[in-house]
Amino acid sequence: MTTPSSIITPELVASALTYDQYIALSVDLLAKARTTSDSPNYNTPEILGYAKLNIHRMNRLDKVTAINPELKSVLDKVSEPWTWLVLTESWCGDAAQSIPVLHQIAEQSPHIAIRFLSRDKNPDLMNAYLTNGGRSIPKLICVRTSDLNELGTWGPRPTELQKLFWEWKPLMPYAEVTERLQRWYNTDRTQSIQREFVDLVTVWNRTRA
Repeated sequence: MTTPSSIITPELVASALTYDQYIALSVDLLAKARTTSDSPNYNTPEILGYAKLNIHRMNRLDKVTAINPELKSVLDKVSEPWTWLVLTESWCGDAAQSIPVLHQIAEQSPHIAIRFLSRDKNPDLMNAYLTNGGRSIPKLICVRTSDLNELGTWGPRPTELQKLFWEWKPLMPYAEVTERLQRWYNTDRTQSIQREFVDLVTVWNRTRA
């Protein structure tokens, strides 16, 4: 699939943040009682509490995540430059559980550059990558760096967890859904996302112009 140049452009890619820049921005804004979103709905005391917790989650995952040998082997076969654009926000618990893993996966290959964009500051891009009509994040878009042609996407959650989310959502309060999501991530220990990227990277690496 080719992404229209009006959506993903060199200027958009250049504006995206590195992982370290995204973390630094999230921490700086939290110190000012703000999240990466300008919306008042995502800057309430409750949401700011989630953002603070997410910083701790990302710090922990930065320290404990280990990339599996099978995934490393697949990443070694990437032979052309890719850019991974990730739509995210600092208040998102799913993003906090996935972004450090995505970063470490990308770090395994000299051909992959991972960059981060605010969902709410990039509505056109987000609206092009909805999940069942929703603006769910994180959302990763893999493009060939040379021409910005899209190779594929991932997100907002590992497939197994996404299925559970749709089962849980109509049956219980969202706070309970959120708690279940976080327990699942803690039990899974990044293994599902790593398995999925074995398959995704293999497919994307076979895609040619």
